[in-house]
Amino acid sequence: MRNWLTICGRFGVACATIGLLLCVAAAQEGSSPLTLRTSDGHVAHIFPTVNLAPALPPDAGPLVYHNGTAPVMQSSVTTYAIYWVPAKLQNGGATSIPTHYQSVQNNMLKDYEGHGIDNNNTQYYQVTATGSKQYIQNKGGFGGSVVDTTPYPASGCSDSATPGNCITDAQLETELLNVMAAKGWTGGLNKMFLVFTSSGEGSCFDSGSSSCSYVQFCAYHSYIPGSAPIVYSNEPFGNISVCQASGVPSPNSDPVADAASTAASHELTEAITDPELDAWFTALGNEIGDLCAYNYGTNTWDSAKANQMWNGHFYELQTEFSNHHPGCVQVGP
Repeated sequence: MRNWLTICGRFGVACATIGLLLCVAAAQEGSSPLTLRTSDGHVAHIFPTVNLAPALPPDAGPLVYHNGTAPVMQSSVTTYAIYWVPAKLQNGGATSIPTHYQSVQNNMLKDYEGHGIDNNNTQYYQVTATGSKQYIQNKGGFGGSVVDTTPYPASGCSDSATPGNCITDAQLETELLNVMAAKGWTGGLNKMFLVFTSSGEGSCFDSGSSSCSYVQFCAYHSYIPGSAPIVYSNEPFGNISVCQASGVPSPNSDPVADAASTAASHELTEAITDPELDAWFTALGNEIGDLCAYNYGTNTWDSAKANQMWNGHFYELQTEFSNHHPGCVQVGP
């Protein structure tokens, strides 16, 4: 393992911006400053804010398969959306996840499988114990959504972007497990759970507030280990000032919903290709979405307001990296 001070010197402003915990993560072989780790080994990978992304070290790929038989979400993937919107924030403020916002996210998750971005995933694979390759399949479905009004717990962290309103990853996991139990949903490497939180609600990866929403990240993906791993993402409410590139159009006439949908697409794509953060990433530790963050390609739909049209729905989603191309693509491989 390389000395973390050397690594932080290499990453310069990125490390200064992201904080010590991320520098320690970067010091680990195969890790990126976007990879978060707790002292007990829990790991997550963030989608950086639009301001942070340019400060990261350049990375032209390619994605490399690691760890021999590391799993991908190889078979048909079912997605689930959880909208956690209680009556009020921890500081007593109003909450909101509008129904149209939910519809945009649900439609994107329903439409994702079977279309261009997911088709790009099919060039990536997992290796079985016998040495055969199992490629990702471009298919799946939507398992459903739920609006949960359970109150937010007392703030377990301090997000400077949302003073007084903050949940940790541990608190998010508790919410996820409670909803899964109530709905009878189960885990597994063919399922992805996306937890969307209210406007005004922030989050940090840990109680030390080392990496927080709207400051360092716009979303992240992680997993709960076990015989049926639970793959999930944290999806803070869309924020166009820090989670969307300047001048990007809104095909759904709802900029915050469109910003949230590209973050959700980013996390879903990364989870499919790297669900346990040990499968497909570059020599610098970056994942498929990181290499193309805030790169939207060409808008060829909806009077140049959208770069994707799936099942009659228009989206403005970031591109994803293709080893085959090589580069950022809207449709692959």
